[in-house]
Amino acid sequence: MQPIASRPSAARFRRSALAAGALVLAAAALFAVREPAARLGDVRWELVPALVALAALHYVFSAVALRRAAGRPLPLAGTALAQCTASAANRITPGGLGALAVNTRYLVRHGSSPGRAAATVAALRVAGVPADLALLCLVAGLGGADGRFAGALAGQAARILGHVPAVPVLAAAVLLVPAAFWAARSPAVRRAAAALTDLRRRPRDLALVLAASASTTCTLGTAFALSVLAVPGTSARPGDACALVAAYMVGAAAGAAVPSPGGAGSTEAALAGTLALLAVPAGPALHAVLLFRIVTHWAPVPIGLAAYRTLCR
Repeated sequence: MQPIASRPSAARFRRSALAAGALVLAAAALFAVREPAARLGDVRWELVPALVALAALHYVFSAVALRRAAGRPLPLAGTALAQCTASAANRITPGGLGALAVNTRYLVRHGSSPGRAAATVAALRVAGVPADLALLCLVAGLGGADGRFAGALAGQAARILGHVPAVPVLAAAVLLVPAAFWAARSPAVRRAAAALTDLRRRPRDLALVLAASASTTCTLGTAFALSVLAVPGTSARPGDACALVAAYMVGAAAGAAVPSPGGAGSTEAALAGTLALLAVPAGPALHAVLLFRIVTHWAPVPIGLAAYRTLCR
């Protein structure tokens, strides 16, 4: 089997990912040492192993979704390692392009044609949208005992919509028509639509893809909730778990809208903003976000780089 990238490209990938991770970890460490020792000592560090386990579990769910979308026998362990490598590639590429390239190449090396592999990965991303929307409706509807997230989000959305000018909205709606027409004629979109049609003909695989995609998001949302519960001063309670999962989904979606590599900066700001909707103070909110991002986002990068070398062989 040939390597999935040339040695110079692999070396640049490793250096870039490690440099990005080191920069974020250094910034987090600088912020942490400025906090009082008592505040850091009050963190519930016993929850960190659970965060690590959830971070690993979400790669397993991603692997299950990819296997079912591909419709071919793929090794679960190898596919999970590929997801870890794909996440490391996303740290240096915007818009999830790194994961798209890694997963496409992985499917090609396991017998798929390049066109079908790319279409499968694109169809998987499209199928994840309704799964996440259904999950968001579920957790927002539950909303905890007092439903404070649902009320805060509804009030914030009403205030935002009340300040949006009507003319730009109408102009954007008019521009969507030719954009949708152009996209419909794109060969890539047609291949993705064909892959979705093929997936619909396999109802069991489709159901498992939707369930695994929702489980991936729910796992990370649960890890985010644990991060908030682990940090003192957030006033979060176990009954707020559903609200915190919904806050994660909204913040992650907002952060992903900014095309920065790995969502660095934008995702942290968006997650802290959603915690502000829950009346979490700014300092503890930032601590919780940093804890979550370090454990689930940056700590797996070295594992992804090691898995990359394994996949090349």
